[in-house]
Amino acid sequence: MKQKLFDTISAFEQIIICRHERPDPDAIGSQAGLARLIEINTGKKVQLAGEEEPSLSFLSEMDKIDDKAFSEALVIVCDTANTGRIDDERYKNARELFKIDHHPVVDDYASLAWVDPTFSSTSEMIVHWYETVASAHDWKLDGECARLLYAGIVGDTGRFSHPNTSACTFKAVQLLFEREFDVRRLFNEMYKKPLSLLRLEGEVLSDFTLSENGVGVIVLSQEQLRKYQVSVNESSAIVHSVANVEGIMAWVTFVELEDKTYRVRLRSKGPVVNELAGRFQGGGHPLAAGATAENDQERAQVVEQLEEICKAYRA
Repeated sequence: MKQKLFDTISAFEQIIICRHERPDPDAIGSQAGLARLIEINTGKKVQLAGEEEPSLSFLSEMDKIDDKAFSEALVIVCDTANTGRIDDERYKNARELFKIDHHPVVDDYASLAWVDPTFSSTSEMIVHWYETVASAHDWKLDGECARLLYAGIVGDTGRFSHPNTSACTFKAVQLLFEREFDVRRLFNEMYKKPLSLLRLEGEVLSDFTLSENGVGVIVLSQEQLRKYQVSVNESSAIVHSVANVEGIMAWVTFVELEDKTYRVRLRSKGPVVNELAGRFQGGGHPLAAGATAENDQERAQVVEQLEEICKAYRA
Protein backbone atom coordinates (compact mmCIF):
# COMPACT_ATOMS: atom_id res chain seq x y z
CA MET A 1 0.00 0.00 0.00
CA LYS A 2 2.96 2.35 0.56
CA GLN A 3 4.04 1.85 -3.05
CA LYS A 4 0.41 2.28 -4.12
CA LEU A 5 0.42 5.67 -2.41
CA PHE A 6 3.44 6.74 -4.44
CA ASP A 7 1.95 5.43 -7.69
CA THR A 8 -1.39 7.14 -7.03
CA ILE A 9 0.27 10.48 -6.26
CA SER A 10 2.29 10.14 -9.47
CA ALA A 11 -0.87 9.50 -11.51
CA PHE A 12 -2.71 12.69 -10.49
CA GLU A 13 -2.03 16.32 -11.33
CA GLN A 14 -4.70 17.61 -8.96
CA ILE A 15 -4.11 16.67 -5.29
CA ILE A 16 -5.97 17.86 -2.20
CA ILE A 17 -5.06 16.82 1.34
CA CYS A 18 -7.62 16.82 4.16
CA ARG A 19 -7.36 16.12 7.89
CA HIS A 20 -9.65 16.04 10.90
CA GLU A 21 -11.63 18.93 12.29
CA ARG A 22 -10.28 20.82 15.31
CA PRO A 23 -6.75 19.91 14.23
CA ASP A 24 -3.76 19.18 16.44
CA PRO A 25 -0.08 19.40 15.39
CA ASP A 26 -0.09 15.90 13.89
CA ALA A 27 -3.16 16.62 11.76
CA ILE A 28 -1.65 19.75 10.23
CA GLY A 29 1.94 18.48 10.38
CA SER A 30 1.16 15.35 8.37
CA GLN A 31 -1.19 17.21 6.01
CA ALA A 32 1.16 20.09 5.22
CA GLY A 33 4.30 17.94 5.50
CA LEU A 34 3.06 15.49 2.88
CA ALA A 35 1.93 18.38 0.65
CA ARG A 36 5.37 19.96 0.88
CA LEU A 37 7.05 16.65 0.13
CA ILE A 38 4.96 16.19 -3.01
CA GLU A 39 5.38 19.77 -4.19
CA ILE A 40 9.15 20.01 -3.96
CA ASN A 41 9.66 16.68 -5.72
CA THR A 42 7.01 16.84 -8.45
CA GLY A 43 6.31 20.52 -9.01
CA LYS A 44 2.60 19.83 -8.53
CA LYS A 45 0.47 22.29 -6.58
CA VAL A 46 -1.08 20.50 -3.60
CA GLN A 47 -4.00 22.17 -1.83
CA LEU A 48 -4.79 21.93 1.88
CA ALA A 49 -8.44 21.59 2.91
CA GLY A 50 -10.04 22.47 6.23
CA GLU A 51 -10.93 25.38 8.47
CA GLU A 52 -8.18 27.69 9.61
CA GLU A 53 -6.88 27.07 13.13
CA PRO A 54 -5.26 30.32 14.36
CA SER A 55 -3.35 28.61 17.18
CA LEU A 56 -1.53 26.43 14.62
CA SER A 57 -1.08 28.98 11.83
CA PHE A 58 2.68 28.95 12.52
CA LEU A 59 2.69 25.48 10.96
CA SER A 60 0.62 26.11 7.84
CA GLU A 61 -2.45 27.89 6.53
CA MET A 62 -5.25 26.29 4.53
CA ASP A 63 -6.23 26.95 0.92
CA LYS A 64 -9.51 28.18 -0.54
CA ILE A 65 -10.58 25.38 -2.88
CA ASP A 66 -13.30 25.42 -5.56
CA ASP A 67 -15.91 22.67 -5.42
CA LYS A 68 -14.99 21.53 -8.92
CA ALA A 69 -11.40 20.80 -7.88
CA PHE A 70 -12.46 17.89 -5.69
CA SER A 71 -14.17 16.03 -8.52
CA GLU A 72 -10.94 16.03 -10.52
CA ALA A 73 -8.56 15.33 -7.65
CA LEU A 74 -6.83 12.68 -5.66
CA VAL A 75 -7.94 13.46 -2.12
CA ILE A 76 -5.70 12.19 0.66
CA VAL A 77 -7.17 12.22 4.18
CA CYS A 78 -4.55 12.26 6.95
CA ASP A 79 -4.91 11.37 10.62
CA THR A 80 -8.68 10.77 10.59
CA ALA A 81 -10.33 7.51 11.66
CA ASN A 82 -14.00 8.34 11.07
CA THR A 83 -15.89 10.24 8.40
CA GLY A 84 -17.67 12.52 10.85
CA ARG A 85 -14.38 14.19 11.73
CA ILE A 86 -13.08 14.89 8.20
CA ASP A 87 -12.85 18.67 8.00
CA ASP A 88 -14.33 19.12 4.51
CA GLU A 89 -17.31 17.10 3.37
CA ARG A 90 -16.33 17.65 -0.25
CA TYR A 91 -13.89 14.76 0.12
CA LYS A 92 -16.89 12.64 -0.92
CA ASN A 93 -16.62 14.10 -4.43
CA ALA A 94 -13.02 12.97 -4.96
CA ARG A 95 -12.09 11.12 -8.11
CA GLU A 96 -9.84 8.95 -5.92
CA LEU A 97 -9.67 8.79 -2.11
CA PHE A 98 -6.66 7.64 -0.09
CA LYS A 99 -6.59 7.37 3.71
CA ILE A 100 -3.39 7.58 5.77
CA ASP A 101 -3.91 7.12 9.50
CA HIS A 102 -2.40 5.72 12.69
CA HIS A 103 -5.65 5.43 14.64
CA PRO A 104 -7.51 2.13 15.04
CA VAL A 105 -10.02 1.78 12.21
CA VAL A 106 -13.45 3.24 12.90
CA ASP A 107 -14.81 3.93 9.40
CA ASP A 108 -13.52 2.14 6.34
CA TYR A 109 -14.23 5.14 4.11
CA ALA A 110 -11.55 4.86 1.41
CA SER A 111 -10.93 2.13 -1.14
CA LEU A 112 -7.23 2.89 -0.81
CA ALA A 113 -6.01 3.03 2.77
CA TRP A 114 -2.74 2.75 4.66
CA VAL A 115 -3.63 2.42 8.33
CA ASP A 116 -1.10 1.32 10.95
CA PRO A 117 -1.70 2.00 14.69
CA THR A 118 1.85 0.89 15.55
CA PHE A 119 3.10 4.32 14.51
CA SER A 120 3.15 7.15 17.04
CA SER A 121 1.61 9.58 14.59
CA THR A 122 0.61 10.05 11.00
CA SER A 123 3.60 12.35 10.66
CA GLU A 124 5.88 9.45 11.59
CA MET A 125 4.13 7.38 8.90
CA ILE A 126 4.98 10.05 6.30
CA VAL A 127 8.65 9.99 7.35
CA HIS A 128 8.66 6.20 7.10
CA TRP A 129 7.02 6.38 3.67
CA TYR A 130 9.64 8.83 2.49
CA GLU A 131 12.50 6.67 3.78
CA THR A 132 11.21 3.34 2.45
CA VAL A 133 9.50 4.36 -0.80
CA ALA A 134 9.86 7.95 -1.97
CA SER A 135 13.61 8.24 -1.41
CA ALA A 136 14.09 5.22 -3.68
CA HIS A 137 12.66 7.40 -6.45
CA ASP A 138 15.21 10.15 -5.66
CA TRP A 139 12.74 12.30 -3.73
CA LYS A 140 14.22 14.78 -1.26
CA LEU A 141 12.93 15.92 2.13
CA ASP A 142 13.86 19.52 2.98
CA GLY A 143 14.03 21.49 6.21
CA GLU A 144 10.50 22.90 5.99
CA CYS A 145 9.06 19.44 5.46
CA ALA A 146 11.13 18.21 8.43
CA ARG A 147 9.80 21.04 10.62
CA LEU A 148 6.18 20.14 9.87
CA LEU A 149 6.59 16.40 10.39
CA TYR A 150 8.67 16.88 13.54
CA ALA A 151 5.90 19.07 15.01
CA GLY A 152 3.40 16.29 14.34
CA ILE A 153 5.53 13.65 16.00
CA VAL A 154 6.30 15.83 19.01
CA GLY A 155 2.63 16.71 19.43
CA ASP A 156 1.30 13.16 19.36
CA THR A 157 4.03 11.69 21.55
CA GLY A 158 3.81 14.41 24.18
CA ARG A 159 7.44 15.34 23.56
CA PHE A 160 8.34 11.63 23.47
CA SER A 161 6.81 10.91 26.88
CA HIS A 162 3.79 8.85 25.77
CA PRO A 163 3.97 5.04 25.44
CA ASN A 164 3.37 5.30 21.68
CA THR A 165 6.98 6.47 21.36
CA SER A 166 9.17 3.71 19.92
CA ALA A 167 12.63 3.10 18.53
CA CYS A 168 11.11 3.72 15.09
CA THR A 169 9.93 7.13 16.30
CA PHE A 170 13.46 8.15 17.21
CA LYS A 171 14.73 6.77 13.91
CA ALA A 172 12.28 9.04 12.13
CA VAL A 173 13.36 12.00 14.27
CA GLN A 174 17.01 11.29 13.47
CA LEU A 175 16.23 11.55 9.76
CA LEU A 176 14.41 14.85 10.32
CA PHE A 177 17.25 16.25 12.44
CA GLU A 178 19.61 15.70 9.54
CA ARG A 179 17.76 18.59 7.87
CA GLU A 180 18.01 22.20 8.98
CA PHE A 181 15.11 23.80 10.82
CA ASP A 182 14.83 25.91 13.96
CA VAL A 183 13.78 23.45 16.67
CA ARG A 184 13.87 26.04 19.45
CA ARG A 185 11.59 28.41 17.58
CA LEU A 186 9.21 25.56 16.78
CA PHE A 187 9.00 24.51 20.45
CA ASN A 188 8.44 28.13 21.49
CA GLU A 189 5.49 28.34 19.10
CA MET A 190 4.03 24.97 20.10
CA TYR A 191 4.18 25.43 23.86
CA LYS A 192 3.84 29.15 24.49
CA LYS A 193 0.91 30.09 26.73
CA PRO A 194 -0.80 33.47 26.76
CA LEU A 195 -1.17 34.95 30.24
CA SER A 196 -4.94 34.61 29.91
CA LEU A 197 -4.61 30.86 29.34
CA LEU A 198 -2.35 30.53 32.37
CA ARG A 199 -4.92 32.30 34.54
CA LEU A 200 -7.68 30.06 33.22
CA GLU A 201 -5.53 27.05 34.01
CA GLY A 202 -5.16 28.24 37.59
CA GLU A 203 -8.92 28.57 37.98
CA VAL A 204 -9.44 25.12 36.47
CA LEU A 205 -6.95 23.50 38.81
CA SER A 206 -8.70 24.98 41.84
CA ASP A 207 -11.95 23.25 40.76
CA PHE A 208 -10.38 19.97 39.60
CA THR A 209 -11.76 16.82 41.26
CA LEU A 210 -10.15 13.41 41.77
CA SER A 211 -12.17 10.34 42.78
CA GLU A 212 -11.20 7.28 44.83
CA ASN A 213 -10.95 5.31 41.59
CA GLY A 214 -8.36 7.73 40.23
CA VAL A 215 -10.70 9.56 37.86
CA GLY A 216 -9.95 13.24 37.36
CA VAL A 217 -12.55 15.65 36.02
CA ILE A 218 -12.07 19.12 34.54
CA VAL A 219 -14.99 21.24 33.32
CA LEU A 220 -14.50 24.39 31.27
CA SER A 221 -17.57 26.57 30.80
CA GLN A 222 -18.31 29.00 28.00
CA GLU A 223 -18.36 31.71 30.64
CA GLN A 224 -14.76 30.89 31.62
CA LEU A 225 -13.60 30.76 28.00
CA ARG A 226 -15.13 34.17 27.33
CA LYS A 227 -13.81 35.62 30.59
CA TYR A 228 -10.21 34.70 29.72
CA GLN A 229 -10.65 35.05 25.93
CA VAL A 230 -9.44 31.50 25.29
CA SER A 231 -10.67 29.56 22.27
CA VAL A 232 -11.90 25.98 22.49
CA ASN A 233 -8.84 24.75 20.61
CA GLU A 234 -6.46 26.78 22.77
CA SER A 235 -8.00 25.15 25.85
CA SER A 236 -6.42 21.83 24.78
CA ALA A 237 -3.20 23.10 26.36
CA ILE A 238 -4.83 22.55 29.77
CA VAL A 239 -5.50 18.84 29.23
CA HIS A 240 -2.17 17.65 30.61
CA SER A 241 -2.08 20.05 33.56
CA VAL A 242 -3.22 17.27 35.92
CA ALA A 243 -1.26 14.39 34.34
CA ASN A 244 1.19 14.14 37.23
CA VAL A 245 -1.31 14.35 40.08
CA GLU A 246 -0.63 11.54 42.55
CA GLY A 247 -3.18 8.75 42.29
CA ILE A 248 -4.67 9.76 38.95
CA MET A 249 -5.44 6.88 36.55
CA ALA A 250 -7.48 8.63 33.86
CA TRP A 251 -8.99 12.03 33.42
CA VAL A 252 -11.57 13.78 31.30
CA THR A 253 -11.84 17.40 30.25
CA PHE A 254 -15.25 18.76 29.29
CA VAL A 255 -15.22 21.96 27.25
CA GLU A 256 -18.61 23.61 26.86
CA LEU A 257 -19.35 24.76 23.31
CA GLU A 258 -21.64 27.59 22.26
CA ASP A 259 -24.50 25.17 21.51
CA LYS A 260 -24.29 23.82 25.09
CA THR A 261 -22.77 20.51 24.02
CA TYR A 262 -19.35 19.48 25.34
CA ARG A 263 -16.13 18.54 23.66
CA VAL A 264 -14.77 15.60 25.61
CA ARG A 265 -11.04 14.94 25.92
CA LEU A 266 -10.06 11.65 27.53
CA ARG A 267 -6.56 10.77 28.73
CA SER A 268 -5.28 7.73 30.62
CA LYS A 269 -2.25 6.18 32.28
CA GLY A 270 -3.44 2.63 31.67
CA PRO A 271 -7.20 2.10 31.42
CA VAL A 272 -8.39 1.95 27.81
CA VAL A 273 -10.57 4.98 26.99
CA ASN A 274 -11.12 4.93 23.22
CA GLU A 275 -13.97 2.41 23.50
CA LEU A 276 -15.70 4.80 25.89
CA ALA A 277 -15.15 7.63 23.41
CA GLY A 278 -16.74 5.49 20.71
CA ARG A 279 -19.98 5.35 22.68
CA PHE A 280 -20.18 9.15 22.54
CA GLN A 281 -19.57 9.99 18.87
CA GLY A 282 -15.83 9.79 19.16
CA GLY A 283 -12.76 7.61 19.09
CA GLY A 284 -9.00 7.73 19.20
CA HIS A 285 -6.16 5.86 20.80
CA PRO A 286 -6.38 3.47 23.78
CA LEU A 287 -4.92 6.09 26.13
CA ALA A 288 -5.98 9.32 24.40
CA ALA A 289 -9.35 9.88 22.78
CA GLY A 290 -12.01 12.46 22.10
CA ALA A 291 -15.80 12.47 22.05
CA THR A 292 -18.91 14.65 22.34
CA ALA A 293 -21.40 14.94 25.19
CA GLU A 294 -24.71 16.36 24.01
CA ASN A 295 -25.79 17.63 27.42
CA ASP A 296 -25.10 17.50 31.16
CA GLN A 297 -26.72 14.09 31.40
CA GLU A 298 -24.31 12.60 28.87
CA ARG A 299 -21.46 14.37 30.61
CA ALA A 300 -22.40 12.57 33.82
CA GLN A 301 -22.61 9.27 31.91
CA VAL A 302 -19.07 9.71 30.60
CA VAL A 303 -17.77 10.24 34.13
CA GLU A 304 -19.77 7.31 35.49
CA GLN A 305 -18.48 4.95 32.81
CA LEU A 306 -14.91 6.18 33.22
CA GLU A 307 -15.22 5.43 36.95
CA GLU A 308 -16.27 1.86 36.10
CA ILE A 309 -13.36 1.42 33.70
CA CYS A 310 -10.81 2.64 36.24
CA LYS A 311 -12.32 0.59 39.05
CA ALA A 312 -12.11 -2.57 36.93
CA TYR A 313 -8.56 -1.72 35.87
CA ARG A 314 -7.42 -1.38 39.49
CA ALA A 315 -9.16 -4.54 40.65
